[in-house]
Amino acid sequence: MNTVLVAYASRMGSTREIAEAIGAQLVKRGFPVEVTAAEKAPSAHLFDAVVLGSALYIGRWDKTAVSYLKQNGSGLRGRPTWLFQSGPAGPGEEYPNPRTPGAVRRQCRSWGLAAPTTFGGNLDPARARGRLARWMANGDLAGDFRDWDQIRMWVDTIADQLMSRQTSAST
Repeated sequence: MNTVLVAYASRMGSTREIAEAIGAQLVKRGFPVEVTAAEKAPSAHLFDAVVLGSALYIGRWDKTAVSYLKQNGSGLRGRPTWLFQSGPAGPGEEYPNPRTPGAVRRQCRSWGLAAPTTFGGNLDPARARGRLARWMANGDLAGDFRDWDQIRMWVDTIADQLMSRQTSAST
C-alpha cells in the first residue's frame, strides 16, 4: 500500500485545513497518510507519494513549502507528486487562472513536476495576521472560497492514479 505524505505551508490555518481534508479523503480511499507542516515534513524518500501545498501570499508560496521543494526535489522526481495552492481569496470567477509563482514554476521544471492545482482561498478576519492581511480581510476578498467538493474530486483522481500504479506494479 502506498504511504502518502501530505505536507503544507499555512500561516492562518486555512491551507492546513485543506491538507487535512486531503489526508482524510486519502485515508477513506485506503491509503496510509501522514499530514504535517512542510517545515517539519520528513524526506520525500520515505514515502511512496507526496502531496505538497501552500497558501498564496501576494502571489507567492510560503518559503517553507518552496524550501521543501528545493531540498526534496530529487526525491520527488519520478515519485507520484501533486502540488496545490490555495488562494487568492475572493470568488473564484474573479481569479480564473491564478499564476504559479516563479520559484515554484522553476522547481517544477527542474524536477519534472506538474504545476500546482489552485483551490479558492479563505481570508477570515478572525484569523488574519499582519496589517495587510487584516486590511484585506475586511474588504471584498474576505470569506471562505474553498470548494470542498472540488478538493475531494481532485483527491479522488490522486487515489485512482495511485491505485492504478499499484495494480500495474502487481501484474
